[in-house]
Amino acid sequence: MSLDPTAPIYADAWSLDPAVARLNHGSFGACPLSVLGRQAELRQQMEAEPGRFLLCRLPSLLDESRRSLAGLIGAEPENLVFVANATAGVNAVVRSLRFRPGDELLLTNHGYNACSNVVRYVAQREGATLAVAEVPIPVASPGQIVQAVLARVTGRTRLAVLDHVTSPTALIFPVEELVAQLGRRGVDTLVDGAHAPGMVPLDVKRLGAAYYTGNAHKWLCAPKGAGFLYARPDRQEGLQPPVISHGYNQSRPGCTRFQDAFDWQGTDDPTAWLCVGEAIRFLDGLAPGGLDGLMRRNHELAVAARRLLCERLPLRPICPEDMLGSMAAIMLPGNAEEVLAADAAAPVPRLGSRLLEQFGIEVPVYYWPVPPWAILRVSAQAYNSLGQYVRLAEALESLLPKI
Repeated sequence: MSLDPTAPIYADAWSLDPAVARLNHGSFGACPLSVLGRQAELRQQMEAEPGRFLLCRLPSLLDESRRSLAGLIGAEPENLVFVANATAGVNAVVRSLRFRPGDELLLTNHGYNACSNVVRYVAQREGATLAVAEVPIPVASPGQIVQAVLARVTGRTRLAVLDHVTSPTALIFPVEELVAQLGRRGVDTLVDGAHAPGMVPLDVKRLGAAYYTGNAHKWLCAPKGAGFLYARPDRQEGLQPPVISHGYNQSRPGCTRFQDAFDWQGTDDPTAWLCVGEAIRFLDGLAPGGLDGLMRRNHELAVAARRLLCERLPLRPICPEDMLGSMAAIMLPGNAEEVLAADAAAPVPRLGSRLLEQFGIEVPVYYWPVPPWAILRVSAQAYNSLGQYVRLAEALESLLPKI
């Protein structure tokens, strides 16, 4: 049985304001009510008996959640740890590594700013050189991305930090080919997979990257604070979590040093990590074909939304449809100085605020690559329907000439 990508799925299963067309799942995710209920149960148990919960029950609950996530992303549980988010995972890896003056760290111009900032900081701290591969927009094929990245690799390149699905441009990068090509050149890869789990099929072991970090709170719909870090066994030595705690010098039976270091980072609320399995089970039951079927449905809806917007406004697509997952980014018209705020230094163009305030549509609009050029990005999740993108197109048609 096929699934109609134009209709929402169990829209009442989410704690979302029905008056708002929320086309921004990619930014912060959305957690189903049943998963929030599970988190509330765990929090109640923790607060009722903090010592018993955190000291006695937590290790087994973490292992259970870890196994659920490992099965989904193709990882061995012993090579997988939880972090607060993908940015924390990038921090853990890049700040644990040591470089020498003259070493090069490689980014792309499509990288997530927060993660790119970590690399900038470490390059400055270590006296290393920062290289940025300029991936063009529009891009015609994955091969262009591979060519752009490899063109910046030198004999001094030590680490490449690459997005699996880019945040500003919503492109699926050909990470499998990039990891292989970089590996043949002696370059380790850290993949920022913030958007990948739950959006695209993922097998981190087959991918072969030295490090892979992602979010469960985005497309897997776990509570906020559920991220993960995978490290190949040969690259785990020396890795430390963002917060170094008891695991630095204490070991537990049956645990790897990697798990010891990351599983306890001080007293905190671990319940988001413990709900990952519940979130996966929820999504797996939404569509025919399970989570794979849901990912296909969301991709089809994102593609339909982009077609609609590009035809109605009209705008030009920035990549082929097979380079999209469940998000699509659209470059706004070239007269962006008139379309957006007069103050090009403003962090958020006012078009996004107008859409929310006047039309009840939440969609991110931001400057990229530099002001005044800007992008509008739409997301497609189970609770979205094609009618919401029609509503967006109508709102843009009325606003763009007037701003």
